[in-house]
Amino acid sequence: MPEKLNLSNLKPAQARKDRKRVGRGLGSGKGRYSTRGLKGQKSRSGSHKMRAGFEGGQMPIYMRLGKQRGPYSKDAMPMGPHRTHTVAVNVRDLERFDAGTEITPESLAAAGLIRNTKYDLKILGHGDLSKKLAVSAHNFSKSAREKIEQAGGSITWLRGEPEPRKPKRRPAPKAPVRDGGPVEGKPARSDREVPPASEIPQAEPEPPETEEEAAENPESDQSEATEELESSSEAEQAPEE
Repeated sequence: MPEKLNLSNLKPAQARKDRKRVGRGLGSGKGRYSTRGLKGQKSRSGSHKMRAGFEGGQMPIYMRLGKQRGPYSKDAMPMGPHRTHTVAVNVRDLERFDAGTEITPESLAAAGLIRNTKYDLKILGHGDLSKKLAVSAHNFSKSAREKIEQAGGSITWLRGEPEPRKPKRRPAPKAPVRDGGPVEGKPARSDREVPPASEIPQAEPEPPETEEEAAENPESDQSEATEELESSSEAEQAPEE
């Protein structure tokens, strides 16, 4: 900077750049279409007031892409879409407290470990813990719970201990049944025990008819006689042939 300012050495503190002046004739380089190009929506007045995400009426990208699971409506707040609002604190961060201290979300906020108590607090198990502490939080990880109890401390669920989820049971697949093949629970045919012939029940022979039954059924005697005559006639014809 010169020692003495006068009209000959005056200049701006920083380099100046003239603003873009459009529509000032073809010689300016920005005349005629005023840097907007030819026709189209963006060449008209008021075209730069379109909302964010507007793509000229075609299906926007946030509707073309698939959605993840979770609520989307504003009525679902304060959770919001895909957000859980859980603040995590590891057990290694609890080493700064003295043994026997009762840890609450308020005490963690006072120590600067969390910003405020607006959201749920979850204790995670990263790191080691060697002091006996009574920790109160909304949720605990399995490893954090084990480390706190191993150090002699205790945990308190601010909203009650959550119920364990029941495992999803899938029906056992059925064994395929083939023609002549073994069925599940039954031995193969070759493995089955075959009882001896003496144990197989047999039909009892019919007793011979008495004289009274023969007198009552004369048709049976005639049928037996015809059968004997037919058998004897066949035997006589066989040697002649």
